[in-house]
Amino acid sequence: MSQSIPQDDLTSVDLAEAGQRTLHIGADNPIRISSGHRILHHDGKCSRPHGHNYEITVKVTGELTEEGWVVDKGDVTDVIDAWDHRFLVEEGDPLVDAFEASGDGDALVVLDHPPTAEVMSVLLEQRMLDVFPDTVSDVSVSVSETGELCATY
Repeated sequence: MSQSIPQDDLTSVDLAEAGQRTLHIGADNPIRISSGHRILHHDGKCSRPHGHNYEITVKVTGELTEEGWVVDKGDVTDVIDAWDHRFLVEEGDPLVDAFEASGDGDALVVLDHPPTAEVMSVLLEQRMLDVFPDTVSDVSVSVSETGELCATY
């Protein structure tokens, strides 16, 4: 049975004056995507095409919107999902031509920098800041490539 709390018992709250809040997404259950990449100018085995099951967590800080949240979680996952089941390469990688010639050009994400976990975290943060409302003041993204390697801001 639900219980109604009389309005007199509640303190009136103006959400516009609630201050900055931080939304944590994936802290206990990271967002997972599968993506391939290679580090073109690496001297080791990372120069070979390979893939990872990335685990991504996000912290978004900002003022509450009229909807009562810092940002819609769906907007966060939309940005991340754009890289799910894609192959990340650096501009100038010969694989770009190979993917396009095979008809799989839409499976590529071409970056201006090597597709390392560190670069991925920076680019995801920037993309989120670009698409989130002006009420968002900060975004921090952690990208775990393996259990041993995690990049964050």
